[in-house]
Amino acid sequence: MSASETAGPPGRETEPTSRTLPETRQLGARPVMLCPELGPPLREAADVIGDAFHHGVTWVAVPAGRLDPDFFRLRTGVAGEFLQKFANYRLGLAVVGDVSAHVAASDAFRDLVRECDRGTQCWFVPDLRALGERLSL
Repeated sequence: MSASETAGPPGRETEPTSRTLPETRQLGARPVMLCPELGPPLREAADVIGDAFHHGVTWVAVPAGRLDPDFFRLRTGVAGEFLQKFANYRLGLAVVGDVSAHVAASDAFRDLVRECDRGTQCWFVPDLRALGERLSL
């Protein structure tokens, strides 16, 4: 078994480590750390920021499905704290995936997404291709 695979039950395919560990990929003109799709919900930005500095990147792509459900309920303050930490450390954050259900359920969250997408610090994008296009501009 190669170092990029993890062992699974006999008779089952092994899965790449990139599904469980962060990886760096060039998107547009910048190196971006991709948070793994698998793992516990992310509630604290510090958990991701440390990895970003270790990988030497200025942008982080987080799958929408990895964010703690409270991130999408603005009254909890989780999203505000998460975004503020990224701003404090001057790191870009891309939330990657479909957030349309959250946008439809909350006018406040819809407004947050709209404002983020107008800026240069945090974007909500449907996929990595869209992020690469934005980073190329």
